[in-house]
Amino acid sequence: MSFSDDTYRPSRPSAGGGRGSGGLALARLGVWSVLYFLFYMAQQVAELLAPLLLIAGIGWEALPHVVNAVSSSAGHVDAQAHDVMAHVADAIPHEIMFGSHLLTPSGLIFDGILLMAVAALGATLSAVAARSM
Repeated sequence: MSFSDDTYRPSRPSAGGGRGSGGLALARLGVWSVLYFLFYMAQQVAELLAPLLLIAGIGWEALPHVVNAVSSSAGHVDAQAHDVMAHVADAIPHEIMFGSHLLTPSGLIFDGILLMAVAALGATLSAVAARSM
């Protein structure tokens, strides 16, 4: 079995001849690296803040109920203690204006859940970016 010189052979780029595609590959790697960094950074920030917002929102939502439960049980023992606890329960704000932002317990809980979704999206997109590099 002999092969003639006119058989088809796929061309291979030479070591010095693929300069244009090497620059394109380097640019692509740079873009995916920046995207990976941004997605991973968003994931890290969201994973840090989500539990804090959830705990703060749930605690703020539950605090008036806990104080009212304690004051109703303390009212049977001492009338003054009941009055003090009722005053403390009334002093807990239902919303706080922080600059131009209105903070509420349900808003903090929603923001915490939203940040959990951002963390999941960041993890997914950073995995896609890592595979594309």
